[in-house]
Amino acid sequence: SGGVGKTTLAVAVYNSIADHFEASCFLENVRETSNKKGLQHLQSILLSKTVGEKKIKLTNWREGIHIIKRKLKEKKRVLILDDVWEQKQLQAIIGSPDWFGGGSRVIITTRDEHLLALHNVKITYKVRELNEKHALQLLSQKAFELEKEVDPSYHDILNRAVAYASGLPLAG
Repeated sequence: SGGVGKTTLAVAVYNSIADHFEASCFLENVRETSNKKGLQHLQSILLSKTVGEKKIKLTNWREGIHIIKRKLKEKKRVLILDDVWEQKQLQAIIGSPDWFGGGSRVIITTRDEHLLALHNVKITYKVRELNEKHALQLLSQKAFELEKEVDPSYHDILNRAVAYASGLPLAG
């Protein structure tokens, strides 16, 4: 479901593990980007970030599949695909596990668990709604960009926002 913090969680995971890999790429808003600019645009970003292919011009996403398959095998990479909505997006960007070097990791965020099953994803984690205390803490951090306590004068409005969002503090 939307607003539970899948992207926020994916960013935190990426930031904590990216340094342990030879190459990394975070593809945010896969659905929106593929709708606006095409799958080949996402493939170009992936190739640029992970193998340094800066000026690659793909004519279509099927061409991109062959290049990704050939170029990404050598290194241990971490790749995050955020907000995936169609199986075609997974096929075009990550194909199958043999596209990547040993020890590579691919993390996918989606609202559609069925997509993961279709792509034979073995390990899944369902992000649950936060309880009121944690929802309030996350909203405070995001709204005020601080780690410490928020001024008490804001407590009432923050509590009402959390109640309104029903445990989805990033909804909106």
